[in-house]
Amino acid sequence: MALAKRIIPCLDVKNGETVKGTNFVNLRSAGDPVELGKIYSEQGADELIFLDITASHEGRKTFADMVTRVAYEINIPFTVGGGINHIDDVTRLLNAGADKVSVNSAAIRRPQLINEITSRYGSQVCVCAIDAQFEEGEWYCYLNGGRIRTDKTLMQWAKEAQDRGAGEILFTSMNHDGVKNGYANDMLCQLSEELEIPVIASGGAGNMQHFYDTFKYGKADAALAASVFHFNEIAIPALKNYLHEKGISVRMQ
Repeated sequence: MALAKRIIPCLDVKNGETVKGTNFVNLRSAGDPVELGKIYSEQGADELIFLDITASHEGRKTFADMVTRVAYEINIPFTVGGGINHIDDVTRLLNAGADKVSVNSAAIRRPQLINEITSRYGSQVCVCAIDAQFEEGEWYCYLNGGRIRTDKTLMQWAKEAQDRGAGEILFTSMNHDGVKNGYANDMLCQLSEELEIPVIASGGAGNMQHFYDTFKYGKADAALAASVFHFNEIAIPALKNYLHEKGISVRMQ
């Protein structure tokens, strides 16, 4: 029996509210993150991801308080990310009730952060999120929510993150994010074949077929999406029924 594929709603949180835009700009509000998380949990989401996109210190405190509320209200695993630069940030969020943390820019700048997290808390706690864009024939990693290009390539960095102990790779294609034309399945397939850890697809979900394609052809272990769930364009129970009927192994309610 194949491992069940996971459906993961992602909630971008700013000042305690969920927001979703296209390609990281033009944010529109989509509700209370704790309420949304609870609804998704009840609908059969396998996991949740909350990303703190607030830059301020006050925002960080608000986010930690929200994590505590989420842990109290929902019973599925959830990952938190955004602004995690130091092992102390990880400790604070895990103590607040998070199951996993997602590191992105800080890990590219200082890769040792992954080693520090996994040596203290284990690989299962550490998700390495990578924002990458395909240009000039190569996938390049970006920092700061897709604003600063690095000279690291996606495959090179994903392999290094795995070697340092990351338990999962969350790959967001900036070319596909927010435009709802499907996931970056060719690159996802390469990642899935060359890595030994699970790969989460992110960026591009617009309809149910896109989820099927990323599991079947992209060989992704999990698929993340935001606005299609937040604005009720796709209902999770219907999505799971659709995938199940098409032969994809998913956890049913």
